[in-house]
Order: sequence, then C-alpha cells, then structure tokens
Amino acid sequence: MGNEVDVSTLEAGGARDYADPPPAPLVDVDELGKWSLYRAVIAEFVATLLFLYITVATVIGYKHQTDASASGPDAACGGVGILGIAWAFGGMIFILVYCTAGISGGHINPAVTFGLFLARKVSLVRAILYMAAQCLGAICGVGLVKGFQSGFYARYGGGANEVSAGYSTGTGLAAEIIGTFVLVYTVFSATDPKRNARDSHVPVLAPLPIGFAVFMVHLATIPITGTGINPARSLGAAVVYNKNKAWSDQWIFWVGPFIGAAIAALYHQIVLRASARGYGSFRSNA
Repeated sequence: MGNEVDVSTLEAGGARDYADPPPAPLVDVDELGKWSLYRAVIAEFVATLLFLYITVATVIGYKHQTDASASGPDAACGGVGILGIAWAFGGMIFILVYCTAGISGGHINPAVTFGLFLARKVSLVRAILYMAAQCLGAICGVGLVKGFQSGFYARYGGGANEVSAGYSTGTGLAAEIIGTFVLVYTVFSATDPKRNARDSHVPVLAPLPIGFAVFMVHLATIPITGTGINPARSLGAAVVYNKNKAWSDQWIFWVGPFIGAAIAALYHQIVLRASARGYGSFRSNA
C-alpha cells in the first residue's frame, strides 16, 4: 500500500484538533493605535527589569559570599554556587513567562523576539518595540542592583557577560549560539499550537520547560561566558558596569544569540512543522 497521510492529521480520526494561527503581518501600522500593544510593551519592560534585578543581585551576592577577604577563610564553601545562579535565572524566567505570557507572550529576551519574528509570530513593529522595552528594562534592573549594592557592584564585576580567561572568542560565540538555540527551540516547542491543544488543561507546561532550558544552558555556559543567551541581559549589565572588557565582548552576546534564534526558528518552522504547513507529507508503505 502507498497511502499518503499528512502527519498533522494523524489524530482524532484524521481531523486536526488544533489550528495554526495566521502569520503576523510584516508591518502592521494599525497595531500602533491599539492599547494592547503598549500594555504588552510595558509588560516586557517590567518583566525584564525584574529579571535583571533578581539575577544580577544573585550573582553579586554569590561573589561577595565567596570572597575570602570579605567573608572569611571559609568563604569558598558559602554562597549559592553556580547551581544557585542557574536556578535564579531559570526560576525567574519560569515565573515571569507564567505571569506575562497572556499579555505579551512573555519574551523577556530580544533573541526570543527575533526568532518569533522570523517565524511570523509577531510583526516587525511589535518586535522592535519589544526589543527596545527589554533593553531599557534590563538597564533599569541592573541600575537598581548598583543603586542598592553600590559597595559591591563594581568590585564583583557588575554581573557583566565576558568571555572567560582561557576561552577563545570563537568558543564564546559558539556557546552563545548553541545555548540560544536550545532556549528558542524550547520556546517554539512549548508554544506549538498542536502541543497547546493537548496540554491546555495544564497551563504551567509552557513556562516550565522554558525555565528549565535557561537553567540547563546556564549550567553549561556560565564558566565560558557567564551565559548571555539574552542580548538585553548582556547590554544592561554592560551599560551600567561600563568597563572595556564588557564592551569589547558585547558583540558576541548579540551575534551569537541572534544566530542561534534564527537557526531554531528555521529548524522548527521548516523541518519540524513542515507537514503541518503543507511543505511535505508522510508516506506510509506498510
């Protein structure tokens, strides 16, 4: 037998129980007249501010707790450790995506916004405003950390992303590309309309894997770059910290995440979701 079966209809007696949303327009000028857009932009600003405040404060606190000159000879055994820092980043993403997903989509990251734009999930207008809000929120969030911990902020590196000693620029760039691919691929998978149709009764399922993806990537890449995978996070720390090394490495934390996001978007849309979009079909030869 040589029956062709569309993979996207192999459920519920061959009928879809979900619908793919129509592609977002490239430029939607009418969107500028809607309060929902500005509400979403404000949500992205506040979420990114909170994300940077909590996470950078965790990094600064950990470095202070493990500083032998400040915390005594047993300081190396103190603090939350790399595991705790990774949990801070992953946990905050889980919380903030859960809180803002229904308002803005819970991007909190220009690389995520860029990937969703390439997949036609958001318009160019929305993508630009989101990225601007995310970067401004990140700067304000790190600024709060510096204001509240001025005595420790510059001393412990300001939470800025830099390629660590012993690693090449290429290694740092590759770490950012792969790490962002993992994150954005998870975002696409967790928010896929087909998956949402199955899991709609468990609303935390989308934020949870996204937060875990951030957690796992931090475990792998903190020793290499401090883990960017979020250009707003890297820019906010660089602007407030304002040291040469943070600025000279800054391009890595934009180019790497944007490349990783683009690859994830293409992989999900063209390879994994091809049949659902009419690009191909599955042939059964049983």
